Amino acid sequence: MFKHYLITRFNLKNKNWEVTKNNETLLTREWMTHRIGLFSNFCLPSVASQTNTNFQWLLFFDTSTDSDFKTELEILLKPYPHFKSFYIDGMEAFHNSIKNYITKDSNDSSYIITSRIDNDDCIHKDYINTIQSQFKSQDFMAIDVLKGYSLQISPDIMLGKKEHIFNPFISLIEKNEAPKTVWFSDHNMWKKESRRVEIANKRLWMSIIHEKNKVNEFDGYDNVDWDDIKTQFIVSKSIEKKVSNEIIPHKKWRTLSLKNKLYVNYVLASKKLKKALGLYKIK
Repeated sequence: MFKHYLITRFNLKNKNWEVTKNNETLLTREWMTHRIGLFSNFCLPSVASQTNTNFQWLLFFDTSTDSDFKTELEILLKPYPHFKSFYIDGMEAFHNSIKNYITKDSNDSSYIITSRIDNDDCIHKDYINTIQSQFKSQDFMAIDVLKGYSLQISPDIMLGKKEHIFNPFISLIEKNEAPKTVWFSDHNMWKKESRRVEIANKRLWMSIIHEKNKVNEFDGYDNVDWDDIKTQFIVSKSIEKKVSNEIIPHKKWRTLSLKNKLYVNYVLASKKLKKALGLYKIK
């Protein structure tokens, strides 16, 4: 009936994305070492632990990737035959490469589902299953998962709730007739789309905040128990232990938590109101 593809860009060259939020150069060997560390500790174990394995994970790397990094990545992915790696020439080749593979792979399916995840973030172990539960043979329907968590891992470890509409964990159900895929537009452009449903009854993603983020900063709020989260968002054993031992108690950042809660809910309410009033251009 459908095929489901989770899609990640990794180190693709992009002329519009050259530095981190700390003005550090991207795609250096130092950046790549750090990013593979995040990937292997957070993103990979969370995807590998999905309760529903009826999907493929398509990971796109740049052709300029150094050979030792290629070897390291292939070793990480080898245990999972439904995880596929592609080496392409930068972001300009990204969308066409996605469509070329899916067109060939899904010719026996009437529908496709495409989902996106950044290589330094996590998904709930039921994420894939929950997205697929939304399938009702829709010709075109975006699935926006509003609720998740924010985990800062440096310089201090803090964990909080987070709401984010039109976020980087969005999915798209399509009829398999020249499908666009979820990556045909940047995630924040889905605010312009009228064919969209929200999942707001479960927290299904965890955004990892670190010093080399391009944009994101920690804006989590409320007191969240890591012992509960770690059974739902599977990370490496070393990270699980490190967070357990070093997480800052909520009472020590209560003021920041309150500020973040007011900010996150204001932004969410503002965007929902603009959407309801038709202030975003509808496609």
